[in-house]
Parts: sequence; C-alpha cells; structure tokens
Amino acid sequence: MAICPIDIGRYGRKEMKEVFSEENRFQKMLDVEAAVAKAYGELGLIKKEHAEEIARKANVKNVKIERIREIERETRHETMSLVKALTEQCGEAGKYVHLGLTSNDVLDTALALQLKEAIKIIEKDLVKLMETLMGKIERHKDTVMIGRTHGQHALPITLGFKFSVWLREMARHYQRLRQAKERILVGKISGAVGTFSSFKGKGMEIQEKTMKELGLKPAEISTQIIQRDRHTELIMILAMIATTCENIATEIRNLQRTEINELTEYFGEKQVGSSTMPSKRNPVESEKITSLARLIRSFTITSLENMVTWHERDLTNSANERFIIPHSLILTDEILQTLEKVLRKLIVNKEKMIENMGITRGLIMSERIMLELVSMGMGRQEAHELIRKCSMKAIKEKKTFEEAIMENKEIMRLLKKEKIKELLNPVTYLGETREIIRKTISLTRREIRKE
Repeated sequence: MAICPIDIGRYGRKEMKEVFSEENRFQKMLDVEAAVAKAYGELGLIKKEHAEEIARKANVKNVKIERIREIERETRHETMSLVKALTEQCGEAGKYVHLGLTSNDVLDTALALQLKEAIKIIEKDLVKLMETLMGKIERHKDTVMIGRTHGQHALPITLGFKFSVWLREMARHYQRLRQAKERILVGKISGAVGTFSSFKGKGMEIQEKTMKELGLKPAEISTQIIQRDRHTELIMILAMIATTCENIATEIRNLQRTEINELTEYFGEKQVGSSTMPSKRNPVESEKITSLARLIRSFTITSLENMVTWHERDLTNSANERFIIPHSLILTDEILQTLEKVLRKLIVNKEKMIENMGITRGLIMSERIMLELVSMGMGRQEAHELIRKCSMKAIKEKKTFEEAIMENKEIMRLLKKEKIKELLNPVTYLGETREIIRKTISLTRREIRKE
C-alpha cells in the first residue's frame, strides 16, 4: 500500500526515483562487494577466479531482493542479509565475500554511487533551466517594466534584467554543486573503525583500487562511517537551489496578482482553477514549488543533527537518511523541472507592464530629474529635497509629477519643458541594462561549457 506522494506518483520523475529504488540501492551495494573482491584478486590476496566469480554473481539478477529480505527477517541486519545472499550464489568463492569489511564500507560507498547518479540529473536540470532562462532573457531584454523595492515602484528595469538576476543565482548553485562533488562523491573501505586493521597491511591499496573501479574518490580518513558533513553539504546546496526556485516562483505569483497581472503561469485548455469559481486561473505550479522548497529546507536541520555521532559511529543518522537524502534529491529535481516548465510557458503581459509604470503618474522618474538638476549645478542634497517636495505635492494634490515640476520656479529656471518631458520617459532610463544582460549570458555560457 503506497502512502508517500512520491510512491503514489504525484511527485518525482521516474529517472530520479529509479536512482533511489530498492533494486538500485542493492545493486550499488553489490557493485561495492564486487569491486572489493577484484581489488583482493589484483593484489593476490585471493585467487583471481574467486574474485571474478564474486564479481560475476554480484547483481540483483542472481542475488534476489526477495531472498535478501527473507534473510533479514531472521538476522535483522540488512547488509549481512545481502552478504549472505551473495555468498549463497558464489560457491567456494563465497568464503571471500565481504572479507575485512564493515557494513558502512558497503553502505556509504553505495550511497556515494547513488549520489553520483542523482547529482548528474540535478546538473542536467540546472543547465536546462539556465538555457530556458537565457532564451527568455534574449526575448525580453528590451521589455520594459517597473522595478520594485519594498513592494513599491522604484525605477524602470527590463524583464530580461530580472531574468538575468535569476540566471546568475542558478549559475552559482551550478558551480557550488560541481565544486562540492569532490567532497561528496567519496567512498571508504577501511574497516570497523577506519584503521584498515582487517586488511593485513593492504587496506589503503584495497581502498584505492576499489574506488578507482567505482569511479569515486577514497576518503582521506574515516571512522566506521563517512563523516556526515559531506552529505550535509549536499542537502544544504539542494536547499539553496530549492529556495532560489521558490524566490522565482514567489515573484511570478506576485506578478500574477489580478491587480498587477504582468506575468501569468500557462493555463491548460481543460485546466480547472477552482471547484467553485470557474473563472479562477491560480499559479498552482509556483505554489507547489514554494511548498516543496519549505520541506527541503527542513531536511537541513536533520542533516546537521546527523553530523553529531557518538565516538566512531552510532546509528542515529541511519534511519532518517533513508528519508531525507532521497527526498531532497527527488523533490529538488521535481522543483527544477516544474520551474523550467513554468518559465518556458510563461505568459508576459507587456501592455500591463506599460500601464503599471504609469500608476504613479511619473514619480518613478524622480531620481532622473534630481540627477539632471545636479548636472546643471545644483547641490545633490538640495536637489533631493526639492524633488522630494515636488513628489509629495504631486501625491497630496493628485497631480502628475510633470505638473508638480512645472509649477516649481527653481526647477523651471534650470530645465526647459521639452527637456523635462524627455527625462520623464522611463524607456530611456535603463542605464547599462543591455551590457549587463550580455555579460551575464556570456559568463553563464562559458561556465556551462567548462564541464
């Protein structure tokens, strides 16, 4: 009976869920057992034919999941159950299965193999999202809209500029993830407390050869487990990625408000917004992103707690990691996929953007008028106060900003009417927006190509 929404199929893509499937988890554990056996064989510690037999039988076609679970009902020890099930399949070679190993040599190294597959999917998600953003930036680099600070109208920007800010934040996460792989994708074959005492002086060589076979880095030092700061770093990065996605989704939700209506999520032809109000078009995908991001952030607390263990290890991290690690990756993948679709199908209401810029009747250009007065010889503080008074007068008397300026004799002594009208055009006050956009796209493309 499925209970979790991931198992039901509401959330999570097949590709990512397969990484954390029971079958793949056991296969990764068997891959570790096989790689260790090969290392023993290469070093002449066991016969090569025995090593080859273990490697040949170390797959879930031979070592049935049902048999592992059957043994576990008796042993109440998952790793030992897998070891016994593999031993049964290996005949004489079975006596060398799991030789010198402790459970977490297998478990933590197998987890690193799963993380390697999962991180690769997240990296692809990030690249796809960034490519979508770059396409939107190019399309809307000159789509002028109002910039807002404190929820209030500030200065004009372009939608492409807004997208560019999002792009660079995603690019930083991409860099963080790539850089962190060196610390995260690490395995260990070092025995019960990490001293290689069970390998007769060949432990470091066995670990090195095993990790080379598996495509992982060997831990420079470990106890019975890989230290959990590595896994916590990953979950922290995933939480940051999810939170950036939530930030973007929140902005889309805000700009979809009926009274703003500048951006709108795509709404399917047969999609239903409300069970009682047939007219509703709710930003449900953006709200889903927010909801899942909150959950992922909560996993960081548990992961930080897992860094604390008694002595050379305890089991306090084990049970919760079966939840937080797969769920963090599956749901981050879900969020990234959802956001990419939202951005790709995003509806942009340019007319409403223009209309909204006019709500303050010219006040958004107050900075520009102030700076023009400074360029004409007025002191900056004096100009600021003068324009502040004009702005407050316009608001109080319900005048346009232009009317308030024209009524001020000090300003009119320095500026002509034609110049004031020119200065009040928001489309011509975008600074170096185009160059900023060009640089952000160029930098991001270079970073993606470095892989």
